[in-house]
Amino acid sequence: MADNMRRLEEISLSLPEAQRVDMEAWDGQPTFRVRGKNFVFCNADATSLTIKLSKPEAEAVVATESRATAAGYGLGRHGWVAIDLSGRIDGEYWDQLEEWIYTSYTLVAPKKLARLMLDGDASGGNPIDS
Repeated sequence: MADNMRRLEEISLSLPEAQRVDMEAWDGQPTFRVRGKNFVFCNADATSLTIKLSKPEAEAVVATESRATAAGYGLGRHGWVAIDLSGRIDGEYWDQLEEWIYTSYTLVAPKKLARLMLDGDASGGNPIDS
């Protein structure tokens, strides 16, 4: 699933001040962070990822998406959602994942950086709905 990691990195690292940090304490699991705060967790081969959504959106995604579950470790009650990326992922689903990753970023990033995304001024110029 090297392609999954490549795409995940491409999306996540395009965001202002985003960086990848592999957590040694978690067996090298990659995370994507902005100013030290995680906005994406994933496993080493990117066959699953965890993102933060607003609580209502997280509930809707878990209720309607067969690949989504509330994240464990008590994170689910705060809007964290785990997405299963095993199997084939088509371009349309990657578009949805990109939107969710942007949302996760804006919920975690400092307001000034989040505003860049919401206003469409970030590298890709892709504004997201708030």
